Amino acid sequence: MMTRAEGAYLGAVRAFQNPMLDLLHKRHAPLVVSLLSLVFTVERPTVPVADAHTEIGEALAQLRAAGHDEALPTATARELCRLWADAGWLVRQVLDDDVEVYRLSAHAVGALEVAGRAGGARARVSQSRVRTLLDAIERLSQDADPDVLVRMARLDAEIARLREELARIQRTGAVDPVDEEQLLEEAENVLHLVRELPADFARVAESIKAMQRDVVTALRQDQRPTGEVLREYLERGEHVMESTAEGRAFSGALRLIGDPQRLDELSGELEVILRHPFTRRLPAQQRAELRDIGRWLERGIEQVFTAQREASHVITAQVRNHDPMRDRQVDELLREVMTGLQAWTAGARRGQPVEPVRRLPVAEVDHLRQTPGDLRPAQAPSPLADWDDDAGADVSQDEARAWGGPHYAALHEQLAASAGTDGTVDVATAFNAAPEAVRRPVDLLGVLEIAHDLGMAESDEVVLVEAVRPDGTRRRFAFSGVTTRMKDEIDE
Repeated sequence: MMTRAEGAYLGAVRAFQNPMLDLLHKRHAPLVVSLLSLVFTVERPTVPVADAHTEIGEALAQLRAAGHDEALPTATARELCRLWADAGWLVRQVLDDDVEVYRLSAHAVGALEVAGRAGGARARVSQSRVRTLLDAIERLSQDADPDVLVRMARLDAEIARLREELARIQRTGAVDPVDEEQLLEEAENVLHLVRELPADFARVAESIKAMQRDVVTALRQDQRPTGEVLREYLERGEHVMESTAEGRAFSGALRLIGDPQRLDELSGELEVILRHPFTRRLPAQQRAELRDIGRWLERGIEQVFTAQREASHVITAQVRNHDPMRDRQVDELLREVMTGLQAWTAGARRGQPVEPVRRLPVAEVDHLRQTPGDLRPAQAPSPLADWDDDAGADVSQDEARAWGGPHYAALHEQLAASAGTDGTVDVATAFNAAPEAVRRPVDLLGVLEIAHDLGMAESDEVVLVEAVRPDGTRRRFAFSGVTTRMKDEIDE
């Protein structure tokens, strides 16, 4: 029978096997925490691999120049990133534009949050923190209690309290001021809750990715009929958010914070908080965190949705392209490669060169065609028809001009004739009053060009004009109302 001490010890051993606690337990934990927090920020959740190696290398050089050689590992920035990825602190992925990036795993986000909280202001047993706990317990009790009469009595008491408060405010015309110390406590409590959100969002996204890997692995094993596999995994691909406990919890939270109107209200509430004088007593970093709460929520939601879309895409592509024979061949090839690598590593020396593959194997083909095909077409193309440039009908200069560009001079005169006493002219009215010879569709473009050069003003009103082509056909055009001023006539 296991004793309490043994149970506690085994529980602690399992806890320290978590990559988050493993990160904080390492010898170079301060270096890892500082470099990861320096490279990855709220505004920069993913970093290109090459940029991360460069920035971490520069940070290591600066620390060595400052005299911290003894506390630094001898590995390069590239080797450190590879070690952190193997330990589960960094996740390496390829984006849609074929750019390979690093992002923090949920374990690393949690470790940074723990380190930041331990190195910052000490959490206090404040009135705000206790009230948050009591409110959560009360809400849980209400949701768990099915008694209708008890629920009605609680609602009646809450309504009576709110009515009493409303009557007091209507009677006095003032709201009781809250002490700044209490406001500071509540702000610290809000920041304490907010700092846990990035790790929560990252855990949801990673749980979806883990489900995706399980689905693909099970599909590749091909242990069940293909039809059954297709039906089950297509359904899981469509409902990936409901397939994990974290995803279901996130869906419930999304109903509270996913409404754009609720996010707008949150932004307004944060603006009210930041305008209050008590926020001047907060450090600049905490004020920035309060201001960015809305962005944290939006980016966390987008992170989960991106993981959901990628999982659905991967699962659907795997189902559509599933080929058991090809998958088995790929697995056998990979096993052969790993076996050969292990056999070579056993007898290889450090720094031993590897002979590269200079060329690919030549395919063994029994027979090739020895005579090329006939490149000549089956029959000659049809001869080109004779064309006489002078054989067409004669077109007069007036007819050609009628189908030409805008009559700028006539249009300018039409605008001047339609101008009011202050020189203002409505372009649509002037165009509709013009003779048909200068009311062609191309003339409409010309009169708008003249108005633009003179300085036009547009309105939200939609106006209609009727243009007449030289052949008598009519077209109606709609555009925003335009007015201009005939500057030359005003100067005269």
